[in-house]
Amino acid sequence: MKQILITAMHSGAGKTIVTCSLLATLKKRGTDVHAFKCGPDYIDPMFHTKVLGIPSRNLDLFLQGKDAVRSSVALHGGEFAVLEGAMGYYDGINGTDEASAFAVADLLSCPSILVVRPGGSMLTLAAQIRGMTAFRRDSHLVGILLNGCRESLAGSLMPVLERETGLPVLGFLPPMEEAVLESRHLGLLTAEEIKDLSARFAALSAQMERTVDLDALLRLASLCDGEKPKRKKSPRACTIAVAKDEAFCFCYADSLEALENAGAELVFFSPLRDRALPEEAGGLYLCGGYPELYAGRLAENAAMRQSVCEAVNSGLPTVAECGAFLYLQQMLENERKEIFPMCGCFPGTGFQTGSLQRFGYEWLLAEDNSLLFRKGERIPAHEFHYWDCTENGSDLCVVKPNGKTWRCGYTGPACYAAFPHLHLGGELPLAERFVEACISYAEG
Repeated sequence: MKQILITAMHSGAGKTIVTCSLLATLKKRGTDVHAFKCGPDYIDPMFHTKVLGIPSRNLDLFLQGKDAVRSSVALHGGEFAVLEGAMGYYDGINGTDEASAFAVADLLSCPSILVVRPGGSMLTLAAQIRGMTAFRRDSHLVGILLNGCRESLAGSLMPVLERETGLPVLGFLPPMEEAVLESRHLGLLTAEEIKDLSARFAALSAQMERTVDLDALLRLASLCDGEKPKRKKSPRACTIAVAKDEAFCFCYADSLEALENAGAELVFFSPLRDRALPEEAGGLYLCGGYPELYAGRLAENAAMRQSVCEAVNSGLPTVAECGAFLYLQQMLENERKEIFPMCGCFPGTGFQTGSLQRFGYEWLLAEDNSLLFRKGERIPAHEFHYWDCTENGSDLCVVKPNGKTWRCGYTGPACYAAFPHLHLGGELPLAERFVEACISYAEG
């Protein structure tokens, strides 16, 4: 398997556009290509998945740990693995490069292509890139790709950058209407919301074939060392209902795989459209998403809200993260300040704040045994939400890498409900514990 990472000096350079264009081009060439996203982002992998038709997976050193990151690439990298970085290349936790795209590249010895969006500088841009290559002893940066760059500028800029940085400039993508994707408060619109996405990336792929030296880019990819790990899969022992629709769409592919490997059969349902939970459900996984954008429709589906509330109150093992935590509250405010009834499992009201709340990586400190956690454990988690709640719970202590602390969440023998997102395929056996609880519930 070969591998390469697409990165940039900062957010907004067009990493996702370049990554998806490359994925579409490799797929068109008949390559067995698979995609990965560095960090906890849920939205960019949806674009990868839309282009390839197979799941894109997150590589998160904080949430998963080194071994799980290595295993994910080795197991799911196919013939050619394309990794997309997050934020700026070196931007990690609390002003360090920990859990950054660079840290992933360094762990995997993966060559990295720097996506640069020129604007207002030429030699100074070369100086910035030189700084990027010299910042760490082995930066793993092996090439440059210009994005949103007109052909006339590329013609004069490329030789300057090559002369001054020593890196090959592999070509450029010009400004294109197809490369402009709409955003909302949590980032880009989801891939399913952009109706002409396939046509967009077909056009971008065709442009890449014309103005990027793809053969040179592919030659820069390296072989991924190591054998594929053997993943044990337990026989099916329980059924877990997993929410999946426009309102609940933030879920890591490796979390679902971890549940399956632990012995769960996953049954997907829609809180927007279905009238009740699947009858066979012995557990409930409510992932995050955009319930605030669909609060009216979720409220109209009173039968599903009642089904969920009765199941949770009866002790059905339940994991509810971020947006799903809001769905389990009494009320939820939408983006127009309208308030709607939700499931009523917890006493709070979700409301919009207009800014990111408690954003970033954190640890959850477990003070008692519960569905997923054991007393004394420190669990890696992540938050990314603009909505807050009047009653956030207090069963867990949260610690940020900068030392800031607060309390949040509801936990118990059959419950994890809180704003922090978890990765069920990390170092702690969270998936196994969830499945064990589901088996015990089914046995009565």
